[in-house]
Amino acid sequence: MKKYRDITGIGLGETIDSVIKKMKSARELVSVEFNGVMLYSDIDDVDSAYKKVTGMTKAEFDAEIQREREQYLEEEKRHKESIPRLTKEWWVRGCSILDAKYHDSWRKCVPIRLNDLYRGIELECCLDIVKELNNGCTLESAKKIIEGQGHSGMSFGLVCSMVREFCDRGSEFVAYARK
Repeated sequence: MKKYRDITGIGLGETIDSVIKKMKSARELVSVEFNGVMLYSDIDDVDSAYKKVTGMTKAEFDAEIQREREQYLEEEKRHKESIPRLTKEWWVRGCSILDAKYHDSWRKCVPIRLNDLYRGIELECCLDIVKELNNGCTLESAKKIIEGQGHSGMSFGLVCSMVREFCDRGSEFVAYARK
């Protein structure tokens, strides 16, 4: 049975390529666990390591990454082209839910939110909560809405800020939701 020395020092940011390079530069038999898969210096080359870790060869993996990138860029382009139409739609929707005193601020907010990381998803999240708060729901019910929206910490904070800005009960809601 072959004896392998485990390689240490594999950390965040390591790639399959960099791990294979480290293993191949060793002057002895070495192994390393990478993403839950054992790789061996005398058995694995770049393609076999990629196959073990990703289920694809390196060329297939690189092609898939390129395809996903192109798809992302196409989606981004379509979204940017739709912003003028979406802006008008969100203005109408927001103004149908928000009190009139918030309409001007909402009109300024919409294109900014449509151009950000979340592509306007937080607009709907905000309006869903404000609509219920304006209809007299309990703070607990509104909190359940935001908790059910699947936010990251950043998007949670953004939606809370928007609710506070566009709803008379917004500050009260945010204090309650952050408890």
